[in-house]
Amino acid sequence: VQLQASGGGLVQAGGSLRLACTSSARTSSNNAMGWFRRAPGKEREFVAAVSWRGETKNYADSVKGRFAISRDNAKNTVYLQMNSLNPEDTAVYYCAVGFTPYSTGSSPGSYKYWGQGTLVTVSS
Repeated sequence: VQLQASGGGLVQAGGSLRLACTSSARTSSNNAMGWFRRAPGKEREFVAAVSWRGETKNYADSVKGRFAISRDNAKNTVYLQMNSLNPEDTAVYYCAVGFTPYSTGSSPGSYKYWGQGTLVTVSS
């Protein structure tokens, strides 16, 4: 199982970042993909998910209208475009592989594989 997240960094409030999560074809083929995050001192929370063909997307209320999830199955990569970032978005972001092609739910139990995380820090 290989999930490699990248794209994190330090950005000022109002700025943008794009995260990427690349997996082996065997790891993510035909499965939904999701992003979660864990802020300092807080529980892990759902951010967004996309079905394996990309036709179904699910977002947490806190990121709707600011974040966009997409995927490129030819590259075995899922992206998270994050715009209008604010300090409350500071967290380690994790990508995950769903159990099924349509596992776009917000529960961590819907996902079977997890990446190592990439840190996003938003300064005020």
